[in-house]
Amino acid sequence: MLKKKPSRARKIILPLAIAVLLAVLGIVLTKVSKPNTPITSSTPSEQLAAARTRLDKLQVKEWAPKTGYDREQFGSAWSDDVSVELGHNRCDTRNDILQRDMRDEKLDTDGCKVLSGTLDDPYTGKTIAFKQGRESSAAVQIDHVVALSNAWLTGAQSLSPEQRRNLANDPRNLQAVDGPTNQGKGDSDAGEWLPPRKEYQCTYIVRQIEVKTVYSLWVTKSERDSMARVLSSCTGSGAAATTTAAPTTTAANVYFKNCEEARAAGAAPLRRGQPGYRVQLDGNGDGVACE
Repeated sequence: MLKKKPSRARKIILPLAIAVLLAVLGIVLTKVSKPNTPITSSTPSEQLAAARTRLDKLQVKEWAPKTGYDREQFGSAWSDDVSVELGHNRCDTRNDILQRDMRDEKLDTDGCKVLSGTLDDPYTGKTIAFKQGRESSAAVQIDHVVALSNAWLTGAQSLSPEQRRNLANDPRNLQAVDGPTNQGKGDSDAGEWLPPRKEYQCTYIVRQIEVKTVYSLWVTKSERDSMARVLSSCTGSGAAATTTAAPTTTAANVYFKNCEEARAAGAAPLRRGQPGYRVQLDGNGDGVACE
C-alpha cells in the first residue's frame, strides 16, 4: 500500500510553525556568526585570561591592500538591522548606543531619538552634557572600537556583506565617546592609539580582541605587541570588565506588540539590552519593561 504524500500546505505550515516556536523560545538558526553573541567570561579575571588566550590565537599578518574600501562596504550607517540584540526596537543603532551608554537621557516622542543626556566618557573620564542639534550632536560620537577601515585591512574584505554589516552595528564594537577624542583616533589600531584614560585601556583592548576573534580578523605585529603590553599591566580586579555585557538570547526579529504578548510568551520582564525590549513598553524608563 502506498503511503499518502504530505500535502503542499502541510509542507509549508509545519516548518513555519517550528520557526515561530523557536522565535518565541529565543532560539535562532543562522549560517553566519551571530552579532553580539557573548563570548566574554563573567568575571574580570576570567575576561583577562580569555583575552590573553584569544590574542595568542589571532593571526599576525601585514595589512591587506586598502583597495575597494568604502564605508558602504559595511552597509548603511546606523541601520536597525542588527540591533535585535538591543531589543530590535525599530530604532537606529546610533540612538540605541546613546541610550545604552548615557544616563538621564530624554527621548523624542518616537521613543528612539535621544534629545539630551549625560555621558561619562570612558576614553577621557570627562562628563559630557549631550544635546541633539546640528551644532551640538558631535560632542558625543559613536566609536567603532575596531575601526571599520582597520577591519577592512585585517580580514573584513573576506567577510560576506551581511557579516560586515553585523560588524559595523555590533554593540560590542560600539561605544559612545567624546567626539574630539574619537576624531583624534580616526582609523588607528591599538599599535597607533589607545584611550588617553589609562584606567580604560584594559577594557578597550579586551573588547578589540573579542571583536577580532568573533569576526576572524587578524592583527599586525605592532598591534599585537601593543595589545600584549596593555594586557600585561592589567590586574583583572575590575579594569578588564567590559561595558557591553551581551544578552544570552539572540532570537531574530523578536517583537512584542504589548506587555500582554510578552507575558504570554513567557519573556517578561524585558530588560534593556535584551530581545523584545522597547522603550515604548518601559513606562517608567527604568530599563525594565513589562514587570
